[in-house]
Amino acid sequence: MTPVNIICVKWGTKYGPDYVGKLHSMVRRNISRPFRFVCFTDDATGIPEGIETHPLPLIGIEDFDAQRGWTRAHGWLKVTSFAADLAGLNGPTLFLDLDIVITGSLDPFFDVEGEFIVIKEWDKKDATGNTSTYRFEAGGHADLIAHLANNLQSAQTDFRNEQEFVTDYFHKQGKLSYWPQGWCVSFKRHCIPWPLGWFGTARIPEGAKIVTFHGKPNPHDAIAGRSGKWYRRVRPAAWVDKLWR
Repeated sequence: MTPVNIICVKWGTKYGPDYVGKLHSMVRRNISRPFRFVCFTDDATGIPEGIETHPLPLIGIEDFDAQRGWTRAHGWLKVTSFAADLAGLNGPTLFLDLDIVITGSLDPFFDVEGEFIVIKEWDKKDATGNTSTYRFEAGGHADLIAHLANNLQSAQTDFRNEQEFVTDYFHKQGKLSYWPQGWCVSFKRHCIPWPLGWFGTARIPEGAKIVTFHGKPNPHDAIAGRSGKWYRRVRPAAWVDKLWR
């Protein structure tokens, strides 16, 4: 069976090295294919031994290479995953955000055909995708980096975040497609749909393979029963504690 790549990006202090370790452990338990797991980071301190780490790829755009200013907000540094040289990786590559919980097999994510496959953003009616989970060919989309370099001003003014920019680019190229509905779900939208949080505990929707924790709460908050928002109640979720390790 052809090996595949699974990558993540960690920068700054929002998520600690334990998030990388837990993601790696979840991947190992939920994939049967041979794989290479790589974390691109600005600080590998504390990341468990045995996990391959590399500096964030340099893409020739000053703000990105210096990791400063607006590039640190809203996940923009994830765009570096489209660098022409991605630590020598080649072939099918699955990007996973650090703040997810894997609840099913990852094998099917490499069976779906497509050039750039992403989560369909749940609260958007346009083409926008949620880049918590996407698949592409490593090194195969350096044209996106060139497009960004030539349109830095409009990237900052026309798009609220990296995922809007990325999915708009692939959509206009006719290369955008989405994971089957229900594979990737939102913890706060699908696991605790209103008003379930006030009367019961969060659940895993049938068929879900990945639960994303965009915004608040994060997995460690869900375990403790903290929502991060006054209007959203979250009871301690034992299944998050069981799976997120």
